[in-house]
Order: sequence, then C-alpha cells, then structure tokens
Amino acid sequence: MMQQVLAEPEWQGRLTEPDLRALAPVKEQHINPYGTFALDMHERLLNG
Repeated sequence: MMQQVLAEPEWQGRLTEPDLRALAPVKEQHINPYGTFALDMHERLLNG
C-alpha cells in the first residue's frame, strides 16, 4: 500500500532522505531492529 502511494506522481521528489530512512522498517519487514535474545531459564543472570 505504501509503495502504491509513493509511486503516484505527486509524491515524486517530496520525501527527503531522512523521510526515506524512516520508512526503511516498513519496506524491510524481515529485519528485527532489536536483535535476537536467547533466554535460558536454567542460567542465572549476572549482575555486572
């Protein structure tokens, strides 16, 4: 849906580079920005 709107002629050249960077998570849905955290319930957390 976002690609269809941005493909319309009235949107061409209106978005700045920071605007396009803000859209990156929408376009790249397979990327997890928070990383992967494995939880091992048998291992004690360290205070450090």
